[in-house]
Amino acid sequence: MEHFKSFITEEKDEKYRLVIVSNKPDKNQHFHTTQRLLDEAKKLNIPAYGLMAESANIVGGQIWNSGDDKNKFDINSEDTICIVRGSVARRDAYLDLISQLEKLGISVVNNRQTISMCADKYRTSLRFADTGVPTPKTALLQSEKTLQESLDIVGEKYPMILKTLRGSKGVGVIFIESKRQLTSLIQLLMKQDEKTELLLQSYIKSDFDVRVIILNNEILASMRRDVLKGDFRSNYSQGAKVKEYILNDEEKRICIDAAKAVDGIYTAVDFIKNGKDTFVLEVNSSPGTAGIEDATGRNLMKEILVHFKNRDNWRWVAEEIGRFESIHIKGVGNIVANFDTGNSARCIIHADKYTVKNGKVIWEAQGKKFTNRLVKMTKWERGALDAEVIERPLVSMNVDFNGTIYEDVKFAIDDRTEKTTKCLMNQNFMRRAKVMINPSRKFVVTDRHDGFEIFDKTP
Repeated sequence: MEHFKSFITEEKDEKYRLVIVSNKPDKNQHFHTTQRLLDEAKKLNIPAYGLMAESANIVGGQIWNSGDDKNKFDINSEDTICIVRGSVARRDAYLDLISQLEKLGISVVNNRQTISMCADKYRTSLRFADTGVPTPKTALLQSEKTLQESLDIVGEKYPMILKTLRGSKGVGVIFIESKRQLTSLIQLLMKQDEKTELLLQSYIKSDFDVRVIILNNEILASMRRDVLKGDFRSNYSQGAKVKEYILNDEEKRICIDAAKAVDGIYTAVDFIKNGKDTFVLEVNSSPGTAGIEDATGRNLMKEILVHFKNRDNWRWVAEEIGRFESIHIKGVGNIVANFDTGNSARCIIHADKYTVKNGKVIWEAQGKKFTNRLVKMTKWERGALDAEVIERPLVSMNVDFNGTIYEDVKFAIDDRTEKTTKCLMNQNFMRRAKVMINPSRKFVVTDRHDGFEIFDKTP
C-alpha cells in the first residue's frame, strides 16, 4: 500500500479534461461511480463532463448530450482522458462511441478491446489459459446437445457453476447441484431465448473472495468479501460484508498478470482461495469503488484522478501502420519515411549539403534549397564498431501525417546518401502519432511514391 502512495506523490501535476461515458442515472446502479468521479473532479478543479451513451453526440472536437447542446465540451488528444463505465458494454452501439473516441486519439480507460474481453467471460478464460493465470476449469455451453462435451471439459463433478456469458454484480451466476437441475435450467433458458450464451465452470468452495483494484499494473487496493449466508456469492452489491485484505506476493503477481492479460489500465481482479491455491474468477473493466472505499477508508476516486495528472500514465489505442509511410513536411514537401522502432534518439532527414550561419541552417536536397532556424547542434555515435561521434544541426518542422499536423518535430540534418530512405522517424514521433508498426507491411495508411524518392515532383 505504501508503495502505491509514494507512486502517486511522485506524479507530475499536469492539467487535463475528463469525460465519463455512462448511462442515464435513472435506475442505473452504475451511475454511483460516475457521480463520484464528477464530484471529485470538481474538487480537484478538473473540467469534467458526463456523456450519456443513449444520447451522446461526438462531432469533431466537441461532445454533448442531446438537449444539452448549449454546454458542449471540448475534447482533444493532447489533454482529454475518458473513463468508461461498465454499463456501456451492454450494447455494441454504445461501444461504437468508445471506438469513435479512440479514433479521435482520446486516451480511453479502458479501451474497447479490453471492455469487450472482460464482458465475455469465456474469452477471458481463454486469455487466462494463454497467459498462465490460474482459473477454474471453464467450458462454453452451446446447446443441450453439446452438454456432455462441456461437462467432460470441466469434469462432471457437482456442485458446479452455470453462468451467462455476460453479467455483473453476481447476476447471471447459478449454483448447480445435479445434472437433472442443469438440464432443466438449460432447457428453460434456451426456450426463453435460443441465443442465450452460457458457460460451465468447476465449483471451488471458498468462504470469501478477494477484489483487487489495479491501476496501470500497480495494486491500488484490495478487500475481502465474505460469502453471503445461504448463498455462494460474495458481491458487495448483493449485501456481502467487506473488509480490507492484505495480499501476499504470489497473490499480487497473479492479479497483476490477470490485469495484463486483458490489457487493462483500471481494472478489478476477483479471486478465491482453496487452501494455498489462488484462482482468478474474472477481471472487471470498470469497477465501482463503493465497497472497497468502505473497506479501506480511502478516497480511491480522488487517488485515481490524481494518478492521471501524469501524462506518462495515459495510454492510447495505436493505429497499425507500415514500416515505410509517406509524410508531408511543411515547406519541404512529401517524403518517404522509415518508422524505425529501434530509433529512440531523433528524427533525421537527408541533405546533400548544409551550412550553419547566424542561427540558420541552409540545406539542399535534390536541387532544392531550404532554410530553417537552428534549434541546436546535436551529437551522437554513428556505427556499431569503432563508432565515431558526429555533430549535426537540429531543426524544427511541422509534419502532416495521415491527416494530422504535428507541430515542432525535431529533425537532425544529415547525409543519408547510402541509406534506403532519406527520412527516419523516431519513437517519440510514433508515440505522438499513436501508431504501432507492422514490420512486414509498407504504406498501410498513406500512398506510396514511385521508388524511394526523397521528395515528390510537385512544387
